[in-house]
Amino acid sequence: MCGITGIFDTRGKRAIDRDVLQRMNESQFHRGPDEGGLHLEPGVGLGHRRLSIIDLSTGQQPLYNEDGSVCVVFNGEIYNFQALIPELQALGHVFHTKSDTEVIVHAWEAWGEACVERFRGMFAFALWDRNREVLFLARDRLGVKPLFYALLDDGTFLFGSELKSLLAHGGLKREIDPLAVEEYFALGYVAEPRCIFKQAKKLPPACTLKVGRGGTALPEPREYWDVRFTLDQRIGLDEACHELERRLEESIRLRMIAEVPLGAFLSGGVDSSAVVAMMAGLSAEPVNTCSISFSDPAYDEARFAQQVAERYHTRHFVDRVESDDFDLIDTLARLYDEPYADSSAIPTYRVCQLARRHVTVALSGDGGDESFGGYRRYQLHLMEEKLRALLPLGLRRPLFGLLGRLYPKADWAPRIFRAKTTFEALARTSVEAYFHSVSVIRNWQRAQIFSAAFKAELGGYNAQAVFDRHAARADTDDPLALIQYLDLHTYLIGDINTKVDRASMAHSLEVREPLMDHPLVEWLATLPSSLKVRNGESKFLLKKAMEPHLPHDIMYRPKMGFAVPLARWFRGPLRQRVRDGLLGGPLLDTGWFERDAVRRIVEQHEAGRRDHSTPIWVLLMFDAFLRNVMNA
Repeated sequence: MCGITGIFDTRGKRAIDRDVLQRMNESQFHRGPDEGGLHLEPGVGLGHRRLSIIDLSTGQQPLYNEDGSVCVVFNGEIYNFQALIPELQALGHVFHTKSDTEVIVHAWEAWGEACVERFRGMFAFALWDRNREVLFLARDRLGVKPLFYALLDDGTFLFGSELKSLLAHGGLKREIDPLAVEEYFALGYVAEPRCIFKQAKKLPPACTLKVGRGGTALPEPREYWDVRFTLDQRIGLDEACHELERRLEESIRLRMIAEVPLGAFLSGGVDSSAVVAMMAGLSAEPVNTCSISFSDPAYDEARFAQQVAERYHTRHFVDRVESDDFDLIDTLARLYDEPYADSSAIPTYRVCQLARRHVTVALSGDGGDESFGGYRRYQLHLMEEKLRALLPLGLRRPLFGLLGRLYPKADWAPRIFRAKTTFEALARTSVEAYFHSVSVIRNWQRAQIFSAAFKAELGGYNAQAVFDRHAARADTDDPLALIQYLDLHTYLIGDINTKVDRASMAHSLEVREPLMDHPLVEWLATLPSSLKVRNGESKFLLKKAMEPHLPHDIMYRPKMGFAVPLARWFRGPLRQRVRDGLLGGPLLDTGWFERDAVRRIVEQHEAGRRDHSTPIWVLLMFDAFLRNVMNA
């Protein structure tokens, strides 16, 4: 795992300032503390920070082809590189290293832009071809590795693994995009391809960008892959279980290739436990596993992780996190560069910190919920879909819309009486309802806290547009497949992968993702939805396949997740921080928020009348972004 950055002159061959490039590169030192390298020539500068994983002695970057005309900086892993080397050698290419990085330069020479279609892995890379005078950028299919870029007013093109490397250049305008703010307050993150700053963008997953000289604008990224939920495979449960085991084993075996200490995260949930079970069967030595326990038993899954560790005799490391571990707010703001509001970033940061003390590479169970159908909200959505099917939208929208407006919000009441959200969902289309269910701050509440001036800047834009854009390309009318597709293009990339990449790289830890192996994701998308959610049981196929390998109470217990006690924090130890951040300072100085509405949220929460912990956290992390990034 590494950090990449660079500068390219789209208008000529102006000299690249080495000191500026070095500053951009060193801003990502945490991503690769082992080595650093630069490439400079007229109009081009590439930078690389290396975390050595494979080919420790000769895998330095920037890395070149035989005559030095092609140069690459690369972040990630090409898991099938060993299979590609002999194929490229047969085409006449000569290898001087044993690294996966060198496969990229020769694959570019052999297959051009289509080279990315041959790569199986997680990657973001930039390649300069002097003969063609082309800078080529690419990002992996599921957006595991990040890549930011910007075109400055003077024609200078910047790119980097993290936004901080672009900011280190000094020429990027720190002008916030109001539409990105709307997306953040709706989703908890800024969705690809948008960036919090107007001048910058994220390269979308499964896309490439070819930048040359001349012209006044950048070309649009080219998509080279997408998952298709065909659901057309005729397969029995037993056969599907055997095939899933085979594919999991293959994916995990590829991700166990390393020349440094390797292990796995073990939360005690189904996904990470399945990964550890498969790793144990493939390893002659005990698997290193890392877990965190919480001092608050309501959030602690350590006993379940211990069961799996004991069953497979792993070398198990556990770190205890106190329930008042809230001192990371400013650290996270500086780490993520953009506003980011998933509070599970705190325990994720801690488990990465623990893991790095014992291993350099850790396998995770991320991506399992999206592909296997694991989220609780999936089952709720499927129940709502059955109700929506009973009446046409023309009748549902006015009827349930009225009930949703009239019915009181009753967070305090037993679940059976909390019908307001359900009424609101039944008044919507499927995509509108799903967006509503995953929104961290709902439309009506954003309308209350945003000022009239900020709403004018939005010009009617609503983050719902992100979901509408992806839904239009989903090519499925299956209720579960549609929302899985939406999550694979939004939540997985913008929230989960962002969280894990920044938290792991903060500690120079490489995290690998066997459940996001794209052939596995493609195969699962051909299976009927009844193999994913059946009779109210989520991850049906994965659990059936893992029954011989994992204890019953690991797989068939309520899902917990990485939660933290926000509500209690905001009424106790963080009470003054909330007041300082939300009722004064840079947040209200923006003029984008209604002071009275924000104050009402804070006071209602403090008094215990309502649980506003989520909107308070979203506002607090935006305040932290303003203090630590915007005004840095």
